[in-house]
Amino acid sequence: MSISLSDHEAGAKYDGDYSDALDALQERLERVQSAHITHGQRSIIMFEGWDAAGKGGIIKRMTALLDPRYFEVWPIGAPNDEEKARHFLWRFWRRLPGNREISIFDRSWYGRVLVERVEGFASEAEWRKGYDEINEFEAQLTGSRTNLVKIFVHLTQEEQDKRFTDRLDDPWKRWKTGPEDYRNRSKRKAYLAAMEDMFAQTNTRWAPWKVIDGNNKKAARIAALTHIAEALEAIVPMTPPDLDPAVVKLAGKAFGYKPKD
Repeated sequence: MSISLSDHEAGAKYDGDYSDALDALQERLERVQSAHITHGQRSIIMFEGWDAAGKGGIIKRMTALLDPRYFEVWPIGAPNDEEKARHFLWRFWRRLPGNREISIFDRSWYGRVLVERVEGFASEAEWRKGYDEINEFEAQLTGSRTNLVKIFVHLTQEEQDKRFTDRLDDPWKRWKTGPEDYRNRSKRKAYLAAMEDMFAQTNTRWAPWKVIDGNNKKAARIAALTHIAEALEAIVPMTPPDLDPAVVKLAGKAFGYKPKD
């Protein structure tokens, strides 16, 4: 199914009680993590999108109730010299989750066909080959019981400029913006073309994309967290562990515990 970013630009406000909806979603995600731990599952939540689209805000709220021992957030920037000396996927293989773990990628291997393509860091032959390499990589992941959720957060130029302005005006948010944001902004047309090709080539049956309208932050957070919860609840066994009779016996001796009927 084709994806058009222009279909995700309404910026409609969230129609409901944001705080209540967020609390409910965070509790669902907490149970999803518990199911990962109980059943030895492993998952990747991957975010792509424009600068200032709100990826970090979504991740912050997604992880609010999660046990930090069983998840990792990987902010992906430019590769270092050691990573440049190897295949572009090498640095991502090193960050994959083990059993009971969730890995969250703030940007990802799609840099090969986005920033590396647009900025000329990869040759045309390299980024064109990248589509097949990415599809095969994701097929290997999902084929080896690693759940994968791919999210792209979209933003109009007008809204992005408003957020850049907010960051410049707020002394405690200025660290969030730098020269690379404006370099990317100046090449929006080229990035849109790269994104169109990316969706066309990599929106696969085993690893589909979900585009989130990021023009309203609260609505975007609810939409993204809802998709993540629904996607993982459909894959991960959502059954809690049974009471361990040995532990029940120990609790009974320790403080008179009796199981509820």
